[in-house]
Amino acid sequence: MNLLRKILFPFAILYGLITSIRNFFFDKGILKSTSFDIPVIAVGNLSVGGTGKTPQIEYLIRLLSDKYRIATLSRGYKRKSEGFVLASSTSNAEILGDEPFQFYQKFPNIQVAVDANRRNGITQLLSHNEKPQVVLLDDAYQHRKVKAGFYILLSSYDDLYADDCMLPTGNLRESRSGANRANVVIVTKCPKDLSDAAQEEIRQKLKLTCSQQIYFTFIDYDDFIYGKEAKIAVNEIKNESKLLLAGIAKPTPFFDYLKNEKDECLTFPDHHHFSDSDLDLIQDKAKNKKIITTEKDYVRLKHSQLVSQLYYLPIKSTFINHQQNFDATILEYVKLNLES
Repeated sequence: MNLLRKILFPFAILYGLITSIRNFFFDKGILKSTSFDIPVIAVGNLSVGGTGKTPQIEYLIRLLSDKYRIATLSRGYKRKSEGFVLASSTSNAEILGDEPFQFYQKFPNIQVAVDANRRNGITQLLSHNEKPQVVLLDDAYQHRKVKAGFYILLSSYDDLYADDCMLPTGNLRESRSGANRANVVIVTKCPKDLSDAAQEEIRQKLKLTCSQQIYFTFIDYDDFIYGKEAKIAVNEIKNESKLLLAGIAKPTPFFDYLKNEKDECLTFPDHHHFSDSDLDLIQDKAKNKKIITTEKDYVRLKHSQLVSQLYYLPIKSTFINHQQNFDATILEYVKLNLES
């Protein structure tokens, strides 16, 4: 913890008090939460920063979209539009935000919407003729104006909420007790070989209730990188000199997976909108080498001057164990709440 964060500790106490009072008012019904008569699954975290929400939402889409009409609803962080927007053929990352646009590009059979007001967003989705049967709320754990039917809380293996403090001293958006709202806790970005003993140690540290389930996942990288017109096996380019580019919260694992001693790594802030000067800088550093970026960054760069040498590496969330139990839990929740 750096000195500035220590100095700001009194503000962390104040922030924690404010969020605790807010949660108390929602828990007691003093502030209104709206429920909907369709299954609503909220995915989020207690902390700021990357915990792997996007690959987890994509996992749920793959699990459910063959069986049900699915809609994702996101805030659309850093988008240049306002209010409710339903993705269409005229949409782009500036209109939707990078992550929702990524959903729209990858899963054309679902509805993708953005609205900072999740209550209004769900209401708008349900007003359409082809209304969804299931809504997946992206990064909505603290959006208490909607009462989701099922909450999935994510926490990174190397940054567990049990070890963190409130903003601005730490990275928590609300106190650790907020984890009690979760039906399922997923510890993300684990080592692939995380032992049963290590899993049990984390389980004890998080102090979950007897009704809560916990799972452990790791980031699984694709075997190929993808460009506008080609795909190349990762093992063919690992030793090649290239530029690695990332504008995500925690880019180190991405860099570590691909880089060799000849590579240059270029980092931008999370959800960064690339300016013309940024593009010139990237092109100057890359020369004629391949530029490999994340899938989230690719959706913002694919129409730029870099496209001829630009590739992205997809990722997905993979369960270390008990995947079938998780799938069954989600499918059972959706089935029961569609029938009720």
